[in-house]
Formats: sequence, structure tokens, C-alpha cells
Amino acid sequence: MKLKIADRFTKELPADPVLENSRRQVKKACFSFVNPKKTEKPEMLHVSPEMLFTLGMTLEDGTSEEFLNVFTGNSILSNTKPYAMCYGGHQFGNWAGQLGDGRAINLAEIEHKNKHWCLQLKGAGETPYSRNADGLAVLRSSVREYLCSEAMYHLGVPTTRALSLALSGDEVWRDMLYDGNAAYEKGAIVCRVSQSFLRFGNYQILASRQDNETLKTLVDYTIKHHFTYLGKPSKEAYVQFFEAVVENTLETLIHWQRVGFVHGVMNTDNMSILGQTIDYGPYGWLEGYDHNWTPNTTDSQFKRYRYGAQLDMGLWNLYQLANALYPLIGEAEGLERILHAYYENAQAQYLIMMRSKLGLFTEDKKDAELIANLEETLQLTETDMTIFFRNLSDFSTETSLKGWTIVKDAFYTINEVSDAIKQKWNFWFMNYAERLQKEKFTSEERKEKMKQVNPKYVLRNYMAQLAIDAANKGDYKLIDELFQLLRKPYEEQPENKKWFVKRPDWARHKAGCSMLSCSS
Repeated sequence: MKLKIADRFTKELPADPVLENSRRQVKKACFSFVNPKKTEKPEMLHVSPEMLFTLGMTLEDGTSEEFLNVFTGNSILSNTKPYAMCYGGHQFGNWAGQLGDGRAINLAEIEHKNKHWCLQLKGAGETPYSRNADGLAVLRSSVREYLCSEAMYHLGVPTTRALSLALSGDEVWRDMLYDGNAAYEKGAIVCRVSQSFLRFGNYQILASRQDNETLKTLVDYTIKHHFTYLGKPSKEAYVQFFEAVVENTLETLIHWQRVGFVHGVMNTDNMSILGQTIDYGPYGWLEGYDHNWTPNTTDSQFKRYRYGAQLDMGLWNLYQLANALYPLIGEAEGLERILHAYYENAQAQYLIMMRSKLGLFTEDKKDAELIANLEETLQLTETDMTIFFRNLSDFSTETSLKGWTIVKDAFYTINEVSDAIKQKWNFWFMNYAERLQKEKFTSEERKEKMKQVNPKYVLRNYMAQLAIDAANKGDYKLIDELFQLLRKPYEEQPENKKWFVKRPDWARHKAGCSMLSCSS
């Protein structure tokens, strides 16, 4: 297993001078050196062939003992020094101070085909940032992250990736529901991959400590390696850097809305500086289309990170990043201009995205009203988002009177839908049919274009839970089945049509199948 090591992060940024793993406040440093915890009887459960090739490895590498040892923390790659990053963050709107990589350890940075990648183990043991935790991860959360990060990539959503999923061989003590009923669970480790794992919180912690020297070093490093086109660091470049982060973040959030994904924990320490989806905890896809739904049990009362608020929360988080960058710029005008433009840009991009979901490829001044009416009607009764939009591609002006029939499989309680709601649906379908007559594409052409943005298969929580339940019994076949399914989310895959169904009734209130805790 040959990898080209390029650990520029540890060579160019200030390190924590303390070489032990004691839990503490780390000052004037961007990271701390730390080795993964050695595991007892590790077992590799799944490896992504695509990521092997992306990183310059072979299928044979993925089955080797060296691979197993490295990606379960038992061996350190030659000429590398693993490390954990220091960052802070706002959690549910409140400043939490120093957080950091409490259960993530960056193994190494490598280069392949002129691309730079960071390899990170999640669940590999304590770091200086573990606070009161053990730095470990359990099988259920690891299965969810492994499958979801790869599923998101194939959906076309900017995201971190996953290379491998392994059992550590250790037992981990966890209270899954935070109800006092803790138990031992199987420990697991995921190898995550990204161009960078820098978060908003990496910059916030330095600004909060008024450590402007280290803040400047980190921002200059970020521009040099990840926003190279901005040129040499300057006040103008810092403003342009922030604008690029805003644009990338908004792009990702629009994709979330398009596929019905709800992150669940949009704290600033979970916001990637590259605009990627990062940290798959209590996430979920909309089952019933509901703007107020959140998958996070911790957020069940105030619903801060609900589906309909994700674009707003993105802006709130960007304000916090702007505050962190301000000491380097000294002027608020440029930052304020960018932030004030966010809403207009978000509305414009959201409209374009929704038009694509509806197969509308020309502009019409009434489209915003048509979309608003659809969103309102969708929430009158429990309607599966994924099935609705996928089946809507079969609608045509010739079948306008059968619109209800075309999408009826998306309704959870069709027998209980009132006549008044049916009338609203018929009215919307009538307007939709009228609007489609203004399009130049044929019904078949529009159908194919709609299928390219409306996935047929997403990782519903109950699906992941089925794989977790089987894995806990030693059966890992379903992990691979779902992995393969989610590599082609826009294709029909008739052999897998059993997964194109609404959430089953047994999963409505089952733990892990709807809302999830941060321990999930």
C-alpha cells in the first residue's frame, strides 16, 4: 500500500507543544499531535472501491492486513504524525468555547493525481479535545455515517467521503436515548476523506481568544491551498474568501433542500469551510413533507435546525464566521454586503432548484406562486417527498385529470384525505398542467430531466436501521446492498424497487427510524 504523503497542515500551521493526550484548553495552536487508540480484534466490514481508486490504492490494498491495521488505528503510516484539530463553535445558538476533534484523528494527508486528501479516523480514541468523552464510536453511528456520506456524493451533494467501515473489536458504553439505560455496544471506526476538515469553528476559536496572529496564519493557509485563485493574502482576498465560503455553503444547502435532507445539527463546528456536508449525526430525509421536521431529539422542542430553517441557519452561521474574520479585515462593509446579498441569492437559487424538480425550464413570473401553493398543499396531509417528486415526472398535460392517481402512492393516509384537500390538489394540478404547456420540451424529455434531479432512492432512516440491526447480529450483507443501491440513486433499478416505498408503519416510532439522538 503506497501513498504519497503530503502533510502540509502539520508543517505549515502552529502545533500544540504538549505531546500528551491530556484533556485541556489548547492555546495558540491549530492542532495537537495524538495517536489513535490500539484496538483489540479489528475487523474490516466494508471498503469503498471507488475511494480506493480515488486515493491511488487497489482492491488488493483494501483487503490487506496493512490496510486493516492502518485504518483501525493499530499502525501509523510511515513519515506521518496523526493529529486532532482545535476548534470551537456555537451549539444551538450558544457559544460553547473549545470543542475540537474529540473522537476524530487525522491520520495523514496524501496526494494523488494532483489532488490533496486528508484521511481521518472517527472513533479512534481520546484526544486533548475529548472533554468528558472516550473518543470512541459505536457501530450504529458508524454505519449511518459510512453509508450516508457516500450516498450524498452520488446524489450530487457536496460532502466528505468515506473510505472504510470497521469494527474495533472493543465494547463501547453508550446511553443511546439519554434515558439512563446505558449499555455496551460494538465499537466501530470510519475512515473519512476530504480535501480539508476545517470548519467555521477553527477560525472562531482563534478570534474568540483574540489570537489574531494564529488566525491570520490559518486563513492564509486556507487561501493558499483551498482558494488558490484568490492570490496572495490581503484584506481584499479575505473578503473574497468569505464570499466564496458563502457561495459554496449556499450551494450545498440548496442541494439539501432539493433531496429532502435534514442535517439535524447545523452548529458552527459542523460547518465545513469548503461548503461540504460534514458530520453525519442525527440526520434524516423527509418522509412526510414537513418544513417543521427535525431528525434531532435534542432539537425536538425548539426545532432550530428543522428542514424549513436550514437556509436561515446557514446565514446565521455565516454571520458568526464573518465576526471571526473581521479582525483581519477591520472593516465591516464588504462582509455586510455579502451577507445582505445572501437572502436574495438564496431565494433565486431555491426558485431555480424547485423549477428543475417540477420540470420547468423556462421562466414565468407566476412560478413562485405555483411552488408556494404546492408546498402548502403538500403539508395538508402526510406526503412522502421522495416518492411524490419522482412520480410527478409521469405527469403530463394529457393526464392532468389523473394527477391525483399518479402521485397517490406518496400519501401515507390516502383514505383519510378530505374532499377539500382533494379539491386543492386538483386545482394545483390544473395550474401545473397549464404551466407545462409553456415548456418547449416533450413530456418524455421533461420526464428524463426531472429524474436527474429527483432521486428515486435515498437513505431513509429505517433502511439504515435495518442494516444496523443486522450488523449487530453479525450479518453485514445489507450494508453492502444499501451501499450499492445508493451509488445509483437516480436510476430505476427495478431489482431494488422494494426500497422505493414509504416508511413502513413499524418504523414510525421505532428508535433509529425517525428521530435520532446525537448518540445515534
